[in-house]
Amino acid sequence: MAAALADQVDARAVSFLIADFSGRAVVRLTSAGPATGARTRDAEQAQTVPLAGSVYDQVLRSQQPDLRTEGDLHRVLAPVTDRGDAIGLIEMLLPRVPTSQELDEIRSAAHALAYVVIAARRHTDVFEWGMRSTPFTLAAEIQRRLLPAAYACEAAQFTLAGWMEPASEVGGDTFDYSLDRDVLHLSVTDAVGHQVPAALLATLLVGGLRNGRRRGLDLLGQARYANDALAENAAPGEFVTGQLVRIDLRTATAHLVNAGHPFPLRLRGGRVSEIELAIDAPFGVRPGGSFTVQPLALEPGDRVVFLTDGMQERNAASLDVAAALADTADLHPREVVHALGAAVLHATGGDLRDDATMLCLDWYGGPPRARASEHGADPALVSPPAAPR
Repeated sequence: MAAALADQVDARAVSFLIADFSGRAVVRLTSAGPATGARTRDAEQAQTVPLAGSVYDQVLRSQQPDLRTEGDLHRVLAPVTDRGDAIGLIEMLLPRVPTSQELDEIRSAAHALAYVVIAARRHTDVFEWGMRSTPFTLAAEIQRRLLPAAYACEAAQFTLAGWMEPASEVGGDTFDYSLDRDVLHLSVTDAVGHQVPAALLATLLVGGLRNGRRRGLDLLGQARYANDALAENAAPGEFVTGQLVRIDLRTATAHLVNAGHPFPLRLRGGRVSEIELAIDAPFGVRPGGSFTVQPLALEPGDRVVFLTDGMQERNAASLDVAAALADTADLHPREVVHALGAAVLHATGGDLRDDATMLCLDWYGGPPRARASEHGADPALVSPPAAPR
C-alpha cells in the first residue's frame, strides 16, 4: 500500500496506526528502524500513541481526513474504517498539498486497507500483538476469543458498539452480536467467578448460544440450549447471568430473555431510565428450565445500553452511569462505550474488582433499507470534536 500511494500521490512516508484494545490509544506498526519507546517483535515495531487530545482522536471521531503543513511537507491522516468499526488510521507525508481528488483517493485507499487488515489478521498475530499495549493473562486470552471480531457495526436501522474493561482478575464478561439478513442477535453475559474458571464458564455459554443460533433456533430455543449445555458441563454452583435479544428488522420488533442480569438503561427523549424486566434464573441453574421471552419496546431515536454489574460495582459507587449516559447523548456508540469505560476506570482509580462490559444500541427504526456510507462510515453519525483538555 505504501508503494502504491508513493506512486499515486508521491507519498514520502506511509504508516499504519491500529486502534489499541484499550480504546485510549493507537499503535503505529512498522518494520522500519526502532522508534522511541516502541515494543519489538522480531522485525516488527509497535509504538503506542495516546488518543486523548490528539489529532488522531479527532480523525477517528469525525471519520474525516486531516491535512496540516509541517515545514516543507504536508501530513495527511485518514481513518481506516469498515461499517463504523474504526480499525485505525493511515498517516503519510507528501511534498505538496494533495488535490481534492487525491485526498478522496487516499480515503478510498484507507477504506480498502480496512478490508486488507480484516483478511490478513486471520493469518498472522502481528495485528493482534500490536493492539495489545499491555500483556494478556491466560484468562484474558480465552475471554478475548469470545468477543466478536468487530466491536462496532453500522446499519440503516441501527448502530451498535460494545466494549469491555477487564478487571485485574478477569471476571468472565462477554458481549456478542450477529447480523443476519432480517434479524439482529445481541447478547451480554457475566460468568460467576474470576480468572480461568470464569473464562471457561463463559466459553461454555457463548459456545452454546452461538451453536444454537447457527442451528436456527429461535430466541427461547437458544436460551434453553445454552442453559442445558452449561448445566450439563459445568460444576454445581457455576452459572452465568445474561440477556439475549432478537430484533426482527422486517417488523422492527424486539424480544429479550433476561437470565438474572442487571436491567438495561434506555436514553429516550433526553431522559435515562432502567428498562424493568421479568427476571429468570441465571443460565446453568435449572437444567431443563425455561425462560420468559418478553417484548423489548423500541422507538426510533432510542439508545439502549446493556451492561454487566461491573459498571455498578461497589468501588465504582461514585459513578452515576445514567448521568454519564445522558452526557454522551451526542456521541457515536463507538465513543459512548469508550467514554463510559473511561468513567468507570476513573471512578475506581483503575482498580476494577469485576469486568465492566457494555453494549450500546442506537435504534433508528423504519423498514429495511440500504445504509448510507462513505469510505466505511455514515457521515451523519459521527461524534463532535472532543472538548479541549
